[in-house]
Amino acid sequence: MTDTAATQVATGDALPEVAPLPAVLAALQDPVRLEMVRRLGAADGPQRCSLLYDSVSKSTAAHHFKILREAGITARDTTDGNTYVSLRADDMRRALPGLLDAVLEAANRAHTG
Repeated sequence: MTDTAATQVATGDALPEVAPLPAVLAALQDPVRLEMVRRLGAADGPQRCSLLYDSVSKSTAAHHFKILREAGITARDTTDGNTYVSLRADDMRRALPGLLDAVLEAANRAHTG
């Protein structure tokens, strides 16, 4: 269990299960959400929300974060008034083996290509 997952379980905020494949793919099909996940995949641990988007407003970003959370792709943690998002990589790899790595590889290739 990740530190974020342990914190949420300890505080009673249980993480949702990783959604079925069609729901996860639907969450990842949006370019803004895919970029958020790509940045999280490249990061070393949880990131402040504001570091994960450039081209959308804060309210639109909040909507995208909600979609990713509900699909079980990310988790949110608030520490000292700052909200952090983490990629639930271990949970994703357990629920849908190979998917996250393939998505991150393709997203990174598209980003640099």
